[in-house]
Amino acid sequence: MRISWKSRRDLNIVRWGAAFLAVSGTASVLAAVMAQSGGPSGDPGGEKPTIVLVHGAFTDASSWNGVAERLQKNGYRVAAPANPLRGIPQDSTYLASFLESVKGPIVLVGHSYGGEVISQASVGNDNVKALVYINAIMPDVDESSSSLSANFAPPELTKALKQVPFRNGDGTTGTDAYIQPDRLHLVFAEDLPTSRTDILAVTQRPIALSAFTDKLTGAAWRNKPVYALVGKQDRAINPSLERFEAKRANARKTVEIDSSHVSLLSQPEAVKNLIVDAAEDYMRK
Repeated sequence: MRISWKSRRDLNIVRWGAAFLAVSGTASVLAAVMAQSGGPSGDPGGEKPTIVLVHGAFTDASSWNGVAERLQKNGYRVAAPANPLRGIPQDSTYLASFLESVKGPIVLVGHSYGGEVISQASVGNDNVKALVYINAIMPDVDESSSSLSANFAPPELTKALKQVPFRNGDGTTGTDAYIQPDRLHLVFAEDLPTSRTDILAVTQRPIALSAFTDKLTGAAWRNKPVYALVGKQDRAINPSLERFEAKRANARKTVEIDSSHVSLLSQPEAVKNLIVDAAEDYMRK
């Protein structure tokens, strides 16, 4: 009986995998070989995307630690670049250049102000397959965070900010916004123990005040799949605004949880689950 070229190829792949397994003693190699030859795999279909996590104001990339760890355990490649927090033009340009270095499909996730940044940075990037917004701001073109938020009752965060002037190396000046340290627990992270929020208060990264009035020139959520998480006890962004944004963007899935603004810190499992939903929806296509 003659064996077709495809059958010979698949047989060779399996034989190669079995031989390599005998040498290496690792079951993971056989799993990869089985996936190549059409055998069972945990991957529901397409190429597994890289998850890029973008932090918001007053935090840094370490705020994603709990989420990133869980995603890695689920077999995802994860990147959490620094968000400069200097304003939409600078931050979105910086992130767009970072995204160009990521090979293959991307699920792009933004927390808080990071939602604005991912919306503009991913315009025209076909590798970005889905946008996930976590307690986020999602302005449209020609909208700013301030103009969009003005349609809803102001959150308590707006009364807890401290302004600090700064100078740049070229002589230009600006103003940074911090959260008053003694107010951070209440308005930002009430569902975390004070032992954690005391540290967040003294290590917070400020955002340039101009970022609140910067208008978007592009909004990728208009033509990319959107997933949204609403923190029902959010005192930094009005939850009603978060719901409005998700509805306006025709979000494929909106999850509401009992969390403060920092759900990525207080409920990383719920945040991870929504990101995985977005990734798996892409892979099933």
